[in-house]
Amino acid sequence: MTLRIEDYALIGDCETAALVGRNGSIDWLCWPRFDSAACFAALLGTEENGRWIIAPDGVEACTHRRYWDDTLILETTFETRDGVARLIDFMPMRGERSHLVRLVVGERGHLHFRTQLVIRFGYGAIVPWVTRTPDEALRAIAGPDKLVLRTPIPLRGENMSTIGEFDVAAGETIPFVLTYLPSHLPDPDPVDGKALLHAAEEFWLGWADRAQISGPWMKQVKRSLITLKALTYGPTGGVLAAPTTSLPECVGGERNWDYRYCWLRDATWTLLAMMSTGYYDEARAWQEWLLRAVAGSPDQMQIMYGLAGERQLPETELPWLCGYANSRPVRIGNGAHQQIQLDVYGELMDALHHSRRNALAPDVSGWDLQKAVLEHLETVWREPDHGIWEVRSEPRHFTYSKVMAWVAFDRTIKSAKAFRLDGPVEHWCKIRDAICDDVIKNAFDAKLGTFVGAYGSQELDASLLLLPAVGFIPAQDPRMSATITAIEHKLMRDGLVMRYDTGKSDDGLPPGEGMFLACSFWLVDAYILLGKIDRAKALFDRLVNLCNDVGLLSEEYDLQGKRMVGNFPQAFSHLALVTSACNLSDYKGPADHRAEEAAVPA
Repeated sequence: MTLRIEDYALIGDCETAALVGRNGSIDWLCWPRFDSAACFAALLGTEENGRWIIAPDGVEACTHRRYWDDTLILETTFETRDGVARLIDFMPMRGERSHLVRLVVGERGHLHFRTQLVIRFGYGAIVPWVTRTPDEALRAIAGPDKLVLRTPIPLRGENMSTIGEFDVAAGETIPFVLTYLPSHLPDPDPVDGKALLHAAEEFWLGWADRAQISGPWMKQVKRSLITLKALTYGPTGGVLAAPTTSLPECVGGERNWDYRYCWLRDATWTLLAMMSTGYYDEARAWQEWLLRAVAGSPDQMQIMYGLAGERQLPETELPWLCGYANSRPVRIGNGAHQQIQLDVYGELMDALHHSRRNALAPDVSGWDLQKAVLEHLETVWREPDHGIWEVRSEPRHFTYSKVMAWVAFDRTIKSAKAFRLDGPVEHWCKIRDAICDDVIKNAFDAKLGTFVGAYGSQELDASLLLLPAVGFIPAQDPRMSATITAIEHKLMRDGLVMRYDTGKSDDGLPPGEGMFLACSFWLVDAYILLGKIDRAKALFDRLVNLCNDVGLLSEEYDLQGKRMVGNFPQAFSHLALVTSACNLSDYKGPADHRAEEAAVPA
C-alpha cells in the first residue's frame, strides 16, 4: 500500500534525513549526505528497493504519532487488544559516526512485533553483501558504503532481506541502532540507544529554546524552524530545498524534480526568517555559504548549488524505479542548474544587504564580488530567461525576473550609501531607474489594468504578489491592488493560489499540478501590506490547517485528491509560513523589513 506523502514524518541529523511512515516504515534514507545514493528508496520504487519496517503484526497504521515537544524525535504509538507500545525514531547529531536509532518501548500488555530490513544502495539498485561481525552485529557492504545494525533481537536472512520477530512487554525497551560509515573503516563500537536519545533531546530542546517568537501561531512556527534546521547541512550551512527527489507535483505525472540542492532564490527569505526569530548563527552560516558558492566569475553564477557549493548537478533518470505512485520518471540531479534566471541576482544582493544591516559580517564582506556581479548583470538584464518557475520552454522576459534585477541594483545602492562603500552609485541609479521604467512600460497591461507574468503576455503569475514585498511598488498602488484582485479571481481555486495556469502556459511540460503553497502565503503577505488583516489571518489559518499531523508541509497541495504533492518537507513552504506568521504577529515582519521603501510611488 502506497502511503500518502502527508503520512510521512522527517527525522535527521543536519547531514542526512529519513522519512518515517505512520506504519513504522522508513521508506527514504540518504546516507552519507542528503544528496547521496539512497540506502532506502521504497518511496520511489517498491519494498525491494530498500526499506525498514518495525510494527506489530497485522497493524498497517499507527494509533497516534507525534514529535516530542520542540525536537525532531518522532514517537509512533501502536495499540492492539493485546497491549500498547511506542516506536521512537531519531538520528542523534553526528559525531564520528552517523546513527539511525529505533527504540521499541512497551507501555501496556504484550505486543508481538516484526521487523524487516531491506538494504539497497545506489537508489535501490545495489544489493550489498551481508555478513556478521565478531560480536554478532549485522554488516552490509557495497563498494564505498557500509551499514552496521546492532540489536539484541535475533535476525535472519530471508529473500534478500533481514527479518526478525520479538515480543515487547510493559517496561521493556528494545533498541535497534543502524550506523553508517565508509566501508574501508573498522566496524563501529556499540552505542547506547537511550543515551543517544537523551543527547538528541537535549540538543533540540536547547536549539528550540533560542527562538524569539510569540503570537498565536508560535507552535507551528517553531515546528517550521526545526524543520528548516533539519534541512540545513551542518558542515557548510547550506539549506536544502527538500530532502527528497521526484515526489510528483501531480500524482502519475512527470513534473518530478530533484530538490536536494540549495537555491539562491531562497537566500533572502532564509536570512530574514532566521534573523526575525533570533537564529543569527544559522543566518550567518547561510550568508557565508552564499559567498563561497557564488565565488568566481559572475557570468558563471548559477541558480542552485550542491551542499558544499558544487556546480555540476547533471540530471539523470533512474528507469529501475517506478516512482512514487507510478509517477515517472525518477530524476537525480537537476538540469535547471544550467538555466539563466535573472531573479537570483536580486536575491543574492538583497541577502548581502540584509546581512550588513544585521551585522552578520563586516560591511565590506562580499562587496568586491557584488560590484563584479552588477557589472555582469548590467550586460544581461535585458535578456530573456527561464524565470522563477524554471520553465523548460524557450526563455521569456518574465516580469518578476526584471523586478529582481531592479532589486539587485537597488540593494547595492542602499548598501553603498548606508555603509559608505565605494562604487559607481550614480551609474547604478541610472540602470536601476531604466529597469523600473522598462517594467512599467512592458509588464503593465493597460487593457487588463494589471501587471502580467511576462512581457507581451496576458497571463497572470503568482510571483507578481511579491512586487510589493521586495519594494518595487506599494500594495496600495491601483495597478498593484488590481493585480492582486485579478490573481484572486483567476489563479485561486478553493482559496489557494496557483503559480500560473499550466493549462494555458507553454512551459514545456504537460499541464496539471497541485497548488504551490508558498504562493498562497505570498497572498497573505500582500493582504497584510494592503491592511486587510482579517483576510490575511483567515488565509493563513487555512494554510496552517493543511500541515500534516506533525506540522509538516510539502511543496504543493492537490485540491481534488485532498492530499500533499511535491517534494517533502519543502523548505520554501516552511519559510513562507514563518515569514507570514512574523508579518501577522506585529504587522511589520520580513515583508516590511525587506521592502524598506517602494521604487514606484503610490
